[in-house]
Amino acid sequence: MTKTDVYTEAVGRRKTATARVRIERAKASSMTVNDKSADAYFPLESMVKTAFAPLQVLGVAYAVSVHVQGGGHKAQAEAVRHGLSRAITELVPEQRKDLKVRGFLKRDPRAKERKKFGLKAARRAPQWSKR
Repeated sequence: MTKTDVYTEAVGRRKTATARVRIERAKASSMTVNDKSADAYFPLESMVKTAFAPLQVLGVAYAVSVHVQGGGHKAQAEAVRHGLSRAITELVPEQRKDLKVRGFLKRDPRAKERKKFGLKAARRAPQWSKR
């Protein structure tokens, strides 16, 4: 996490998605994701709400610029939420408690389990026949 006079930057992750988030003070909240508006980038309104959740909860306004890669749209939205929460905490440490209570600062550790040899999937064994 870096902090400059112009912006504050943080990284958020979920599954294989990684989001680099930069925030600056602004009069109204705005978010660009990979050089597109958040509404244009995310296919569902619920994903936009997930990404903007820290700003809605705290009632603050920041200009947010995000570069996200890997994973699917939902994992990317949650990675953006994680990175945004970290950046806000870096800028205003007093707001850490509000974000932590809602679980926005926790890196969700769940990810796809690898396939094992001798099995058809991670845990799915071949069908067994007695005769």
